[in-house]
Amino acid sequence: MKLRIAILGTRGVPNYYGGFEHISEYVSEGLVKRGHSVTVYNSHNHPYKEDIWNGVEIQHCFDPEYLVGTTGQFIYDFNCLMDARKRKFDVILMMGYTSSSVWGKLYPPKSTIITNMDGLEWKRSKYSKNVQQFLKYAEKLAVKYSQYYISDSLVIKSYLGDKYNIESKYIPYGADLFSMEEREQVDNSKALKEDYFLLMARMEPENNIETILDGFNNSNSDRKFKVLGDTGNRFGKFITNKFKNDSRIEFKGSIFDTGKVRSLQNNSYLYFHGHSVGGTNPSLLEAMASEALIAAHNNPFNKSVLNTDAFYFSNAADVRSLVETVQRKENEKNMVDNNLHKIKYQFNWEKIIDQYEDFILDCHHNSTHEQII
Repeated sequence: MKLRIAILGTRGVPNYYGGFEHISEYVSEGLVKRGHSVTVYNSHNHPYKEDIWNGVEIQHCFDPEYLVGTTGQFIYDFNCLMDARKRKFDVILMMGYTSSSVWGKLYPPKSTIITNMDGLEWKRSKYSKNVQQFLKYAEKLAVKYSQYYISDSLVIKSYLGDKYNIESKYIPYGADLFSMEEREQVDNSKALKEDYFLLMARMEPENNIETILDGFNNSNSDRKFKVLGDTGNRFGKFITNKFKNDSRIEFKGSIFDTGKVRSLQNNSYLYFHGHSVGGTNPSLLEAMASEALIAAHNNPFNKSVLNTDAFYFSNAADVRSLVETVQRKENEKNMVDNNLHKIKYQFNWEKIIDQYEDFILDCHHNSTHEQII
């Protein structure tokens, strides 16, 4: 059965931004290859201006975020929904709910509504108490106005089951294996193989960047520590200033060249993953796929992905201990291999697109069956 599917809730494809854009890119293209008609809604500010991308139809909608700040996201989502109401989509796939669920009453009534429920956004420490309260409310509205739900983490799946008594389908993010071409691009003289620590994250408190760098700063390591991420925001400026006297710490800014990032991950001595909120994190999967040895913040999200195939830290003292004691021996090689096996067989994009297709078909079949009854 071939369906007309729309993907809303992101800034658009191809991905220039992050999580939901990343998965929307793979899922939209994959569903087209499987014979479905797919439309992705793009912000009019998105760098890609064409109407077709790899067989995916692009619908550009006015997005005033650049004019009015965060409020603009709500207007953009409203514009996308009003357009989607005019088109006869079989299925609407909502990516997240932060600024769209307030318009729940406007969701196209004849379309099957599936929402990917995002990663407990209200827990993010970057948000004020008022914003956190609003996000809890938005989550509630998303549950109310959607018919079916996707969780990208088993932790979120069980949270939604406990809190709202709803069944959501667990479908994680994916990653591509580190290819031979990427391997050949690695300039070993430049990379200084396995001679540096690495972290890659948005400069936000909940990513534990300060904890990681405090631990390293207090260590006696003579290795470098490379930090990837845009340091232009307030927290980024605070972090760069705090550690400016440690010449071992190098702030590299954002690097958008995926091959370069993956080479850096592949060549690192130990990759630190500090994310503590959200679902299955794409940068963690990329690090696993890039065959990095990983030290992760000790929380259920990370543990549900990595299990025993990583080192864990909870504070700066743990980080210091890891920096000073981790060896690269047989056991560590097994950890890397086990994570690679997970990417091949669990977090593989083709498999994940198949899961999306199966779930979308089931949901649409069930909802049209209910309408007939």
